[in-house]
Order: sequence, then C-alpha cells, then structure tokens
Amino acid sequence: MAQQNYYKANLRDLSFLLFEQFHLDEIIGKEPYANWGKDEVLAVLEEAYGWAQKYLGPLNSSGDEFGCKLENGQVKVPPGFKEAWQELFKAGWRTLAIEEKHGGQAGPFSLAMLVEEFMCGSNTSFNMYPALTQGAADVILAFGTPEQQDRYVANMFNGKWAGTMCLTEPHAGSDVGSASTIAKRRDDGTYEIQGTKIFISGGDQDITDNIIHMVLARTPDAPPGTKGLSLFIVPKVRVDGTPNDVKVAGIEHKMGIKASATAQLVFGEDGKCIGELVGTVEQKGMSQMFHLMNYARIGVGIQGLSLASSAYLNALDYAKDRKQGSSIKQWKDATAPRVPIIEHADVRRMLLDMKSRTEGIRALAVKLTMHIDRVNALEKTGGDKNQIEYHQGQVDLLVPLLKAYGSDQAFSICATAIQVYGGAGFLRDWPVEQYCRDSKIFSIYEGTNHIQSMDLVGRKLMQRGGANVQAFAGDVAKFVAQHKDRESLKDAVAVLGQAMEAMTSTGGKFMQWFGGGKLEMVPVVSTRFLEMMSETTIGWLLLEQAVVAEDALAKLSPDHPDRAFYQGKVYGARYFALNVLPGVAAKAQLIAREDRSCVEIPVEAFGA
Repeated sequence: MAQQNYYKANLRDLSFLLFEQFHLDEIIGKEPYANWGKDEVLAVLEEAYGWAQKYLGPLNSSGDEFGCKLENGQVKVPPGFKEAWQELFKAGWRTLAIEEKHGGQAGPFSLAMLVEEFMCGSNTSFNMYPALTQGAADVILAFGTPEQQDRYVANMFNGKWAGTMCLTEPHAGSDVGSASTIAKRRDDGTYEIQGTKIFISGGDQDITDNIIHMVLARTPDAPPGTKGLSLFIVPKVRVDGTPNDVKVAGIEHKMGIKASATAQLVFGEDGKCIGELVGTVEQKGMSQMFHLMNYARIGVGIQGLSLASSAYLNALDYAKDRKQGSSIKQWKDATAPRVPIIEHADVRRMLLDMKSRTEGIRALAVKLTMHIDRVNALEKTGGDKNQIEYHQGQVDLLVPLLKAYGSDQAFSICATAIQVYGGAGFLRDWPVEQYCRDSKIFSIYEGTNHIQSMDLVGRKLMQRGGANVQAFAGDVAKFVAQHKDRESLKDAVAVLGQAMEAMTSTGGKFMQWFGGGKLEMVPVVSTRFLEMMSETTIGWLLLEQAVVAEDALAKLSPDHPDRAFYQGKVYGARYFALNVLPGVAAKAQLIAREDRSCVEIPVEAFGA
C-alpha cells in the first residue's frame, strides 16, 4: 500500500496569526499561561508539524485504501494506526490545553487548535479517534462526579482508553429529541441501557483496551423531546474487566474518512449493558452533550481548514511544476516554449481564490479560539466581567460560522484543487481526490450546516438581547472607520462597509419574520445569511491582515525574505474583498425578495 506523505502546511501563516494579527503574546507568560512564551509556542508548532509529517501523513493514503474491517464483532483499523496512537500520546500533543492538575501542559487553546490542524490535515481518519476521546473526557471532567473523573479521565487523557459520543439512532438523526434508547435505574444506582445507535465515529477499534461511550438515553418516566434526555457513561468493558454487552452490528462503507470506523452499536441486546449517569441529576443530557458538541463544531471547522489548506498548497506546488501550453502573450506562436500552468491567468485565479479563502478561514478559527483563551485568562485571574461576556459572546457567535462556512468551503476548495491538477487530480496518484472525498462529511456531522444556520439566526443573533452581534458589528465598523481613507485599500474597505450594512439590514428581517407570521421564511434563507456573515467576517479579517502586512512591508528591505509573504496577504485580501464580498450585498437583495417558491411548490411538482 502507498505510504507517501503529501501533507503540507504554512507555518509562517500560523505565526503571523498568533503574534502579528491576534497578539497571543499579550496573554502568555502570565496566568493561566505562565509557562508559555513566544519561543515555546513556535517550537511546539514546528515540532508538531514535523511529528504529523513523520507519523500520520504516510498513513493517510494507505489507511484510505485499507479502510476498516469488521471481523468476528471486532473492528480492525489500518496497519500502523495503533503504533501512531502510542506515539501520539507519548509525545503529549493531545494535552497541550489541558490543565496541569489533569496531566496537561496548560497551554492556550489557540495553539492546541493549530496543532489540531496538523493532525487533521495529515490524517483526518486517524485523528477522529483521539479527538473524540478528548471530547468525551472533557464532558466527564466538566459534569461527572469526582469518582467518575478519577475512574475515567486519566486513562482517556493518557491514551489507554478511547471515547465516543453516541447520539444518532436509526429514526433520530438531526432530530435528537426523538431518541428512544432506554435507561432503567437499578437498585445500586447504575442504569441498564438498551437501544441502538448509528453513525458512531470510532464506535469500535482495536487500538485501545477499552472505549468509553457517552450515550444519550431517556429514563422510562422522562418527558418527550430533548428535555427528557440524560447522558450516560457506558464503557465497552466494565472497570472490573468484564464485557458490558455493547455489540458492533456493522460498520459503514463510506465515500471518505474510510479509516475512521463508523459503527452501528447495539447496547443491551442481552439485557446486561450497565451505564452510569453523568453527574447525579437526570435529564441534563443535552446541555452536557452540547458542551462537547460546541468544541466538536470548532474541531470540524479545523478539519475543513486543514484539508483545504493542504489541497491548496499541493495544487500550488503542482502548478509551479506542471508545464502545459505557452504564455497567453505568445498564443499565436506554436513554437513558443511551454510554461508552468501557474503562468495561466485562470489557474492563477483559482490559486488566489483558494489562498484567500483558506487563510481567511484560518483567521476566523484563530480569532474564535483567541476569544476562548481570553475568556479563560480573565476568568482565572478575576478579570472584568464585561470583557468576559464580550469574548464569550463572540465565541458563541462565531462557532456556527467556522463549522458551517469552513466545512462548505473545504469541499469547494478541494474540488478547485482537483481542477488545478486537471485530469491528474481525478486520479488516486495525487492527494486532492482523497481530500475532496474526506471533506464532504464535515458539512453533515456535528449538526448539519443548515442546523448551524438556524442556530445562528434563531439563537445567536438574539443572545444577550442582541448585544453579541452588536459588538461584532461595532468591531467591523471601527475597522472600516479607521481605514476607509487608506489609499491602497480604500476601495476594498468600502466594499466591506457595504457588506456590513447589507448583513445588518438583513438581520433585522429575521426579527420581522419571527414576530410577523412569516416564520417559514427563516429556514428558507438562514443558510444564505450564514454565508453573508461568514464572508463579511473573513473579508474583515483578511483586510486586517493586509493592514498589518502593509505596515510590515514599509519597514522591510527590498530583499527581505518576508516580503513575498506580506505581499501575498495584501493581494489575498484585495481579491476576496473585490471578488467575494460584493456577493454579500447581492445575497441581501435575494433575501429581501422573500421568494417562497421552495415552500409553495407542491410535492408532486418536483417530479416523479
């Protein structure tokens, strides 16, 4: 099986984001990140990238080819995965942002997420296993009893055990409230679990000795819907070493992430599956699971970014090397020398489009995670409550943007990368076709992207009485006011201002529809609005990068090695502002028309 490593990342962009745009140096070196300085952060990025290149990248294509096998009720993962798992936990990459008292390194979350980009991008399937394990352990740490924390968390953080989240059932996908898995309380305080869960990532594997499943279920007397759900810790193997009546009914055969075992699990087929309620109070399952899902949605955005970035960088290298055709300037001369395809205007357009979108999504990710780091720093040091509310409000607002826009764009960017390669990109000889297949799931799991858009317009815009989105709009308006007269960027900044106005006016329409008897219009246009807000945010962050880059360029000598990097920032920002941002106002006009075609068309009229 092929074991070539194609994974690529741009470490210079990461250091630019952390220290030139978002100023991580303002909060490291003091509590709660007292042990971290700029040198340590940059060293971790370099070492983690090298580690992913060595241990995970070479297993990506071979893992895709091997997939997962179900043999006698046990899932077998691809060769090399178990050894990579052991090396991963030996290196400590999963505990960068975990508190020291739990065996972690107490680093900033923004750093951990950029390391996550390396892990996801080099081998998306493999990284599903440890990422879900950490998420499950975090839930037990946040809501479990001290005894549960002692029993499970350490063995999950050190890689001895793995973890999953079990929500979906055959009849209850996005409609989680329809889940029917039953939990009956036993005399000893534990629960008998009975039901079937499907699409469980990492539902079984032969990497670890045990798997700790986090299972949503309802007690017999619980009310219907999501309010009646409780969350249970259900190990594959009980702590005493006996099997816990958790069986693998099958694994899915998928378009992508083939080396991640997506399993159907049957709990309590023989009536012997025992679980523990997370914490001590029933019917808190959804709020507990959302703690996991919020971070999982950030993780999905990082997954999308990681594959989009590597797809772009691979396409860039290919375009520099592949010779085809002559320069447009010599198109009539059949004897003209063949040039690398990066000399062709449309290839350059595709590359710049991929670059601007990828770097914009990464800026969105770091912006979001830096808000988390600042919340953590303020809370741990007794900081200003208003500032805590501001930063947390921006986290809440940006999560659906990163998850939905980041994942939609990932698939689109990977498809564009295939186009740059031409026919070669459609072949398995190159990595971009796998990137494209692997990336499609990102818009579906952890809440489909339409659910993210409904979360945005139905909940997030109105949180704290609209204060969060008002603060966001104020931040953008402040940037526009500061730079609207900047000669080199004023046309691009003007478009940003127009996009912000269009977004704000459209947001007001949702309030009218909610209160004016036009509720059905909200889901019709919510996805379009999420795209508007995402593109406005990314346009803002890219133009902010351009300002930083121009200021840096003014101080550099003509032959400085960083000149090309900063020039790329300016060109990427201008391209996005002048080619993508105008679409925000156009989408606002579409929404304003209140077209109801899709809700009025009779089912029969769709066709046979």
